[in-house]
Amino acid sequence: MTTTHAIATPDLCDTYPDVTVLEPIFANFGGIDSFYGPIRTVKCFEDNSLVKQAVAELGDGAVLVVDAGGSNRCAMLGDMLAEQAAKNGWAGVVMFGCVRDVDILVTLPLGVQALGSHPRRSEKHGEGQRDIPVTFAGATLRPGQWLYADNNGIIIANKALDLSE
Repeated sequence: MTTTHAIATPDLCDTYPDVTVLEPIFANFGGIDSFYGPIRTVKCFEDNSLVKQAVAELGDGAVLVVDAGGSNRCAMLGDMLAEQAAKNGWAGVVMFGCVRDVDILVTLPLGVQALGSHPRRSEKHGEGQRDIPVTFAGATLRPGQWLYADNNGIIIANKALDLSE
């Protein structure tokens, strides 16, 4: 499931006009610009305990979608968690919030899109929820849907798209 070939979200939108396109508020920070996979979710605010828990598990080519409430007051993913996500087979992380250690993130074999960067780390109180629908950027993202991301944007599909077309 982890992408071994590049995808182009404009081509996917042309082929599959019913996909959902997220608002263009994200920037690429990871070493892989083009990634896709089934969605798994975390919802938390300025506490990345559940992000840490998720990336410690096998990703099996999934994309971790984190609804961090759009906070720009701390980072919810840094180099250590991103390294662990890459090692455990996650295709990428989409962070509705901030990341840090961006000079290292860009060297990792992991897709990372986020709202921005922030040097401060988050709190860790074990708060948040996992595997629930999350809503941001004009869309609701549900576990089991598929996310496709590249430098053009992020799209969501209800099932895996045929990339051979």
